[in-house]
Amino acid sequence: MTALDALVRLCPPPAVAPPAVDWAQAERDLGAALPTDYKQLVETYGDGLFHQTIWLLVPDSAYDDCNLHAQARERDEILAGLWEFEDKPAGLREAGARVLPWAFEEGTGAFLYWLARPGQRPDEWTVLYNEGRGPLWEHHDVGCVAFLLAVLTGTASTDYFGHLYEVLKPTGHSFATADQILGTTGR
Repeated sequence: MTALDALVRLCPPPAVAPPAVDWAQAERDLGAALPTDYKQLVETYGDGLFHQTIWLLVPDSAYDDCNLHAQARERDEILAGLWEFEDKPAGLREAGARVLPWAFEEGTGAFLYWLARPGQRPDEWTVLYNEGRGPLWEHHDVGCVAFLLAVLTGTASTDYFGHLYEVLKPTGHSFATADQILGTTGR
């Protein structure tokens, strides 16, 4: 069973399939290829919110907050300014390394990024969590779907997301589309 299969069993996707993504165009616009597991995640769920906590970014989302391209541009600007005053995390000190956002945490300013290192294929990218309102970065040596599954099952080795089990104490998991939460966009 793949991590995506396990995620689908744990957290059922929307009954209606999300809009198709033109991956070739999305990757051209982003200037980078994207991991296969992410593409499968987007094709299964679309833009929206996992367990009232993690928003998935999607190319060409009708909502700027969920739009992968808009968030990538915004995060690049924010991080460039930040790194004028703060040190980059260890994984980003390598020449040519970069981060690309793929999700963010509801209400915290925290983002989940891929750590893209030179010479790596997108399917080898790992996850970096940044608390958003502070200098702390946390590296996870897995892809985005495996990390998301670990967070939702409480098996992620992380200093973050503990509130899911300490405060919310879920008995089940949910996914709500961006349209369900933010209102239908007329797509």
